[in-house]
Amino acid sequence: MSAEQNKSIALQIYKSFDEGSLEQAQEFLASNFVAHIPGVPEPLNRDAFMQTVLRVFRSAFPDGCHTFEDVIAEADKVVTRGTFSGTHQAELFGIPPTGKRITIPFFHIDSIVNGKLVEHWGQSDLLGLMQQVGIVSVPGPSLITRKIFLAIASIKDRFNKKVS
Repeated sequence: MSAEQNKSIALQIYKSFDEGSLEQAQEFLASNFVAHIPGVPEPLNRDAFMQTVLRVFRSAFPDGCHTFEDVIAEADKVVTRGTFSGTHQAELFGIPPTGKRITIPFFHIDSIVNGKLVEHWGQSDLLGLMQQVGIVSVPGPSLITRKIFLAIASIKDRFNKKVS
């Protein structure tokens, strides 16, 4: 298949997810599909990816939608860069729904062979997601300034000890 056909297939997969049609998205996954997801030590097979990523995220963010800034295709690879936005309306990996709207950036590399997605590499800002739903706090400017001051003071002390 051409790079343009592969690009079209990749975008159809994301569109199916965004529309809540996970069965349609699953039809694009090869039987030997594997996904590489941050924080998951082993690649996920087709069924594990459907259950632990697609279904969980679609349930937690039923209005979730991908917005693409770049879609680049070469040979069997399609690279997408953009943001995922949605409202946290159901449990997400033990985090109760917060009703908060999130937007996180992502980079994905998908390998498509014979019209099927065979490998997915995903990288999303999961720390940003946790901050936006409120389970990880973002340090304020005064804390950051204090940490920088302490780091500089520590370096200065070590320098003064070496000089003396």
